[in-house]
Amino acid sequence: MHRMSLGDTGTRGYFLPLLLVCCWKVSAAGVADYDDYSFNGTDENQPEQPNCLYPRSIPGEVVTENNTSFLHISKKSRASLDGTLTVVVLPSFYTLIFLIGLPANALALWVLTTKVEKLPSTVFLINLATADLLLCLLLPLKISYYFLGNHWPFGEAMCRFTTMAFYCNMYCSIILLACISMDRYFAVAHPFFARSFRSSAFAMGICAVVWVVAVLFTLPLTVHRQSFPLYRTKQTLCHDVLPWEQEEQHYYYFIILIACGFLTPFLIMVFSCGVTLWVLLGSGEKYAMAAKLTALMLISVTAFYSPSHILLLLDYSRSCLRKEGMFYVPYMASLALSTCNSCVDPFIYYYVSEEFRLKVKRRLFGHRKDSAVSIKTSKETLPSKTFHHSHCPG
Repeated sequence: MHRMSLGDTGTRGYFLPLLLVCCWKVSAAGVADYDDYSFNGTDENQPEQPNCLYPRSIPGEVVTENNTSFLHISKKSRASLDGTLTVVVLPSFYTLIFLIGLPANALALWVLTTKVEKLPSTVFLINLATADLLLCLLLPLKISYYFLGNHWPFGEAMCRFTTMAFYCNMYCSIILLACISMDRYFAVAHPFFARSFRSSAFAMGICAVVWVVAVLFTLPLTVHRQSFPLYRTKQTLCHDVLPWEQEEQHYYYFIILIACGFLTPFLIMVFSCGVTLWVLLGSGEKYAMAAKLTALMLISVTAFYSPSHILLLLDYSRSCLRKEGMFYVPYMASLALSTCNSCVDPFIYYYVSEEFRLKVKRRLFGHRKDSAVSIKTSKETLPSKTFHHSHCPG
């Protein structure tokens, strides 16, 4: 049996708050050292800030000149956008995620679709790998945008699509992870009941519903304009700065999105993983590996997806919490952190299996034609039928 240590997960608990603190310090330092971007070198002509601003984007004032609409923001907001963290650290981080996540998910998807028996677990894993892969494919656009100094040269339609697709794939991954945890919960805690409905066709139906729900959740992001030229600059911003009125309209939308797209799936995962862990740990050392992987799955979701949603909830739940978009940079960092899950998923669900790694090697370097058989990914590392019979009532 292959071994896996969870020692590294402890450091993640220290890394996450440290990253957010560093992001705050960098953004604050950028404001202190930044040049004055006001028209006359003072704040007299700066747009008056609304009472309550949100971290998801920086609200700006619409200015019309020569029949063209621009957005005008304060010098402090400009400093947040053009600081080192935004134009250097974030695109570099996204580049690293892209270089790891793209080949890892593409290779996993290739093996899952060609060399693995289409069990219910396989169907869920194929869809998870697809969502993570699509998210990685969007990253080059965001990388170019930030490296160009927050300039979007790809047009309004592509800005809307990229914004919608980024959130869509993120929430699709979260909901699929909840489905995987529930599937595993039924297989471990209620094996006889699960046998009555747990099939590949049922899993495909659930995945289709998940994709439709994720698209419907994020489709409103395509209704409003997302890209605006910044007043008296050559920059065109995408989703970073939006009119105040548009931010007001998005308030309730994002509250619903957080509740339905993150909190509900997360609570489902906490329940199902908790019960699964209790059953596996009660079975002794034989299923210690499966228990560790279940715990690691819950830890990774908590570490990577919680920060951005917590920041949104905190800011939406209190009035006048932040001014001039200063809280936007830490949120951007936490949103970038969420993409780490697309890199971690392949190693938790696929490459942790020695048999899966063997299939990858044979697919890449070998010429043997293996029959399509089940592999013991972390999803399938479940108690045996003997365990099910001995632990089920009746």
